[in-house]
Amino acid sequence: MRPRKISIKLKRRRPFQLKRELENEKTSCHFFFATFCSNCFASHLYPEKWYQKKWCQDHNGKIEVVLPDRTRCDCLTNTHAVEFDFGKKWAEAIGQSLYYSLQTNKKAGIVLIIETIKDRKYWIRLNTIINHFKLPIDTWAVGEGK
Repeated sequence: MRPRKISIKLKRRRPFQLKRELENEKTSCHFFFATFCSNCFASHLYPEKWYQKKWCQDHNGKIEVVLPDRTRCDCLTNTHAVEFDFGKKWAEAIGQSLYYSLQTNKKAGIVLIIETIKDRKYWIRLNTIINHFKLPIDTWAVGEGK
């Protein structure tokens, strides 16, 4: 048996056509990035640290307290070790607040940042879990959507 010959037809392009095709590919790439990767850089009204400073000052707490194991508690008051998180991260906040409570011998607390009305569902989820399992966590809500 003889091997088959494979022929590849290459289009001849004039220089201006090649330039136009490359520009179209760049545009496609920019469109793809803007459309599908914009969630990677999702922005909030304010950064988490802004909410920490404001709330912690109002409650006479210390911000970003380094614990013996080098973890950082977002805010440490006289009575609470408090974790701050945006609404979508409500579940993570439960574990972190309990851990900070264990490390500091203070009550666990969560400040949930609710920026929009749609974020209220996370507040409901957080408090439903805390109440159902009788977890020793106090909660506060901050933000535009509370």
